[in-house]
Amino acid sequence: MSLLLYGVFGQENSNFKTCPDRYKIVRKEVIEAVKNEMRMAASLLQLHFLDCFVNGCDASLLLDGNDSEKNARPNLNSARGFEVVDRIKSSVESSCSGVVSCADILAIAARDSVLLNGGPTWEVQLGRRDSRTANRAGTTAIPGFRENLDQLSQKFGDAGLDSTDLVALSGAHTFGRARCSTFGHRLYNFSGTGNPDPTMEAGYLETLRQTCPQNGNGDTLNDLDQSTRDAFDNNYFTNLQNNRGLLQTDQVLFSTSGDTVAIVNRFANSQSDFFDSFGQSMINMGNIGVLTGTNGEIRTNCRRVN
Repeated sequence: MSLLLYGVFGQENSNFKTCPDRYKIVRKEVIEAVKNEMRMAASLLQLHFLDCFVNGCDASLLLDGNDSEKNARPNLNSARGFEVVDRIKSSVESSCSGVVSCADILAIAARDSVLLNGGPTWEVQLGRRDSRTANRAGTTAIPGFRENLDQLSQKFGDAGLDSTDLVALSGAHTFGRARCSTFGHRLYNFSGTGNPDPTMEAGYLETLRQTCPQNGNGDTLNDLDQSTRDAFDNNYFTNLQNNRGLLQTDQVLFSTSGDTVAIVNRFANSQSDFFDSFGQSMINMGNIGVLTGTNGEIRTNCRRVN
């Protein structure tokens, strides 16, 4: 496992003194959630990602209400695990009320979810504060599953992330599930051609057609990585090399000319290289649009402002 050192946001030193058990509390709840449902590890990691790409890592995703981001199109039938976050927050508040933000909880839970499934660890920067508003319209900044490499690169670039971040963070698809509706167009009518995506390996195509028949149930779940479905490893990248990436946004990293191809090859050849880069990219992502000091607040309930 790799260990990456870090700087701290403004509130971290005082938080450590007033809530020294926050890491233990979060991990205990994550362990319990993953034990009850293995898929939850990927879901908790995804919550941190979905939150950070809209107004930054400020827990705006967790807010309920008319402007909630939860049911916006990019998050619909995708964002899940909110009840787990509620349980974590409740446990943290019982130990040290008003100290650990919901945004920091998402960051810690994401790290623990990766670690518990065999992935790397990294030191999570703390001191984020929570937004007082959600931004439903801003969810268009979230990368979509039908986007091409230029579109993905643009969205990551807008967030201050580079090609290495794009490929490394996409490697989170080494575990988790995706619905047939997110990749069905690749099986039957890619880009309106009436034919499958030509970059998809023939045997993999037929396997997916068995679980996702044309005009079938679009909610059927499929493993993002069929080789090691719940393990956090670098098999995702060897899958791309073999044209067995599930989502269009996965396979374009290898099947489109650009600097991402070399990065995919590097990560496929070295799991430790992937792990090091993933940890650093998670730190980079966790720094997007952070609220500190007197900006924002520390919510006592992640679903509503104080």
